[in-house]
Amino acid sequence: MAMAFGMQTLQSSTWPEMCRRWARFESMGWQSLWLPDHFLPTFRRELPMFEAWTMLAGLATATTTARIGVLVSCNTFRHPALLAKQAATVDHISGGRLEVGLGAGWVEWEHDMYGMRYPDAPERVALFGEALEMLDAALRQEVVSFHGEHFSLNEAAFRPGPIQQPRPPLTLAAHSPKMLRLIAPHVDRWNSMGSPDELKERSERLTEALVKIGRDPATVVRSALYVQMITPDEKPWESVEAFVDFAGRYREAGMTEVILQPPPDEAGELFERISREVLPSLAS
Repeated sequence: MAMAFGMQTLQSSTWPEMCRRWARFESMGWQSLWLPDHFLPTFRRELPMFEAWTMLAGLATATTTARIGVLVSCNTFRHPALLAKQAATVDHISGGRLEVGLGAGWVEWEHDMYGMRYPDAPERVALFGEALEMLDAALRQEVVSFHGEHFSLNEAAFRPGPIQQPRPPLTLAAHSPKMLRLIAPHVDRWNSMGSPDELKERSERLTEALVKIGRDPATVVRSALYVQMITPDEKPWESVEAFVDFAGRYREAGMTEVILQPPPDEAGELFERISREVLPSLAS
């Protein structure tokens, strides 16, 4: 089974350096490029951090072929109508290469730091469900009315619509059984973090949810995000053999895509070899 490979980078470098890095990663064969949606790095709070969607709009002009997106937008940071307008704008700037990511939000201390309310888990799930419905509609239709418990729209105009039709693909982060059922009607790419065994179990639950509503499970991309602090036992950057083994185990778990964060020595020979020689063989 062929696999796709993407790269997620922190928006912590200078603007010229971000442009250089993304252009280089694209030229090396990474098929998708992503930013996280945080106001400071989750595991390295001392680093600077640009805002994700503003940076993504700029980086769209520094790339030409890679799919781009925010992995994933935090639903508690923005009203879904604003996110829909941002997404349509970046889809135009990128020439129709946008992947729209959305998750419920998970970093409580980040909300506290910036004076934002952090709802409890049941409310975050409810907010996410309504936002997802609104976002899906707003990316498909020119005028949308929506009346939920948490969000509402009154004949709100979404013109111009995105380039991609019927809408840009939705990349949705979900881990729990309830969240997997919630995303099933809308998801184009499902993304999660964890070990191969954990992702295999979640993927099977997603398949059950898709079948239950009559969707073909094969139409949904199964995507794993590798974050070293989340899965410290995984060492994909140790050697070519380690990378191949890493990708193979996630593929056996049912993943059709792996998104990684660059190694510390991204200018080194090993990273160059993996990018230019190993990725094409695994993606074929």
